[in-house]
Amino acid sequence: MDIGNADSWGAAIYFWLIPLVLADAVFPLVPSEMVVITGGALSADGRASVFLVGLVAAISSWVGDVVVFQLFKRRLSHVLDRWPWGRKLHQGMHRAIEKAGRSSTYGAIIGVRFIPGGRLATSAAAGIADVTTRSFNLCAGIGAVLWAAWLVGLGYFTGTATGLPFWASSLIGVAVGLVIGAIVGMIATRRRGSRSPVEEPETDPSPS
Repeated sequence: MDIGNADSWGAAIYFWLIPLVLADAVFPLVPSEMVVITGGALSADGRASVFLVGLVAAISSWVGDVVVFQLFKRRLSHVLDRWPWGRKLHQGMHRAIEKAGRSSTYGAIIGVRFIPGGRLATSAAAGIADVTTRSFNLCAGIGAVLWAAWLVGLGYFTGTATGLPFWASSLIGVAVGLVIGAIVGMIATRRRGSRSPVEEPETDPSPS
């Protein structure tokens, strides 16, 4: 694949979207936002379908959130501790949740995904807080659509407004998204607790 060739990216963007957006639900450092913005920029260049890019991104985001939610709702996160890579992943989840906060309200499920680590934090917190599956699925779906529309629209707008190659428009879109995300993050986390909601309760060593 020629990374500088718009035709190559236009044909492959949908296949990049699915695994990266899914993985971003668990690994916040995965650059899913950049790929979605790139899809928007390619759409502005006529190399991809803006509707299809948004649809694939939204569905992948929703599925990833539901997987994390169910993992914590069913108290299965301890399964990760059976393997060294799983323990590292579990610790990374704690760090992301502590950084993004611990709100499990419906508004947070929809809105906190726009800050780094927000998807993981709210999905895990909602699972621990026993938010109903139906309510979470609905809020996560709304949030996924808004998240995808924002990022695709950002890429499409920068691509249309600048007229630059898709990769340059993507970089501009990512820079704008990071600045806005940082502002939103400072506002959203200013009054929120930092203690992880997924800390395991201490077991009483004394006999019952």
